[in-house]
Amino acid sequence: MSDETVLSSIPADDAERQFESALRPTSLHEFVGQKRVVAQLDVLLRAAAQSGRTPDHVLLSGPPGLGKTTLAMIVAHETGQAIRVSSGPAISHAGDLAALLSALVPGEILFIDEIHRMAKPAEEMLYLAMEDFRIDIMVGKGVGATSIALDVPPFTLVGATTRTGLLANPLRDRFGFTAHLEFYDVDELERVLGRSARLLSLDLPPLALAEIARRSRGTPRIANRLLRRVRDYADVHGGTDALSSAQAALDLFDVDARGLDRLDRAVLEALLDRFEGGPVGLSSLAVSVGEETETVESVVEPFLIREGLMARTQRGRVATRATWEHLGRTPPERGTLFD
Repeated sequence: MSDETVLSSIPADDAERQFESALRPTSLHEFVGQKRVVAQLDVLLRAAAQSGRTPDHVLLSGPPGLGKTTLAMIVAHETGQAIRVSSGPAISHAGDLAALLSALVPGEILFIDEIHRMAKPAEEMLYLAMEDFRIDIMVGKGVGATSIALDVPPFTLVGATTRTGLLANPLRDRFGFTAHLEFYDVDELERVLGRSARLLSLDLPPLALAEIARRSRGTPRIANRLLRRVRDYADVHGGTDALSSAQAALDLFDVDARGLDRLDRAVLEALLDRFEGGPVGLSSLAVSVGEETETVESVVEPFLIREGLMARTQRGRVATRATWEHLGRTPPERGTLFD
């Protein structure tokens, strides 16, 4: 039975996750991009191995989809240790964290995604665990409450966050190594896509890979997702021109030549049509497109600002001249327009 046949019997979301897992590099040598971070991690892990100690705790920050989870998996692979995975929102009480820590084995990797969203009591318990490999558990209530100290085995915490500014300073200071992941350039994304295409047995010429890379917002996760959509389009429609097929597939799935998707364009169109180019508050802009404020702020806005299609001012968000031009509109002649 082929891999495709097996995947066809798996629910769509699970199949997508399996594809993502299959495309993840398993070593620092295979990891594309983030050269400085990879070099720093290599030194950190090698030094720990040579001295026979547990590697320092690692904090990885940066926008979604740049490889934070993948690097956490690689840390486990490079150290030869198991990895236990959790997330900040799942640790809503100190007891949740105590259960996680007490189940660790010596040297194990604990990966907490969205670590900035941990409950405050759990975060405070984590301070002592990271520093002294010990936790204090309160037993009882009121004047009869007592604190019991429990040792936890040496472990390496890998925390991932998209919002470094929301991390408390005491937590951030306890990480021995912190790294910020940057967006990828087109050449790096082409290498990512080339590797993924080989793993998926796709024969795409460099021009087609470059077209996908240009529309991937500097993000490997998006690049791999678009690659699968191009594969799906080719499977359904066929065709001999891989570049034209890739362009048609990306257009069908509402990804334009600059990588803007439906929500990006909806935000920009609302900014121009409903607020005359701004300035407008973030919450008003989010309501106008029917999205959560956090989604617009963390997913849409960083890309639009990076592309020069939106500016943040003290009075609110403002469209740039490039916004009007990209949407085929005539920019107004006024002093408040941002170039």
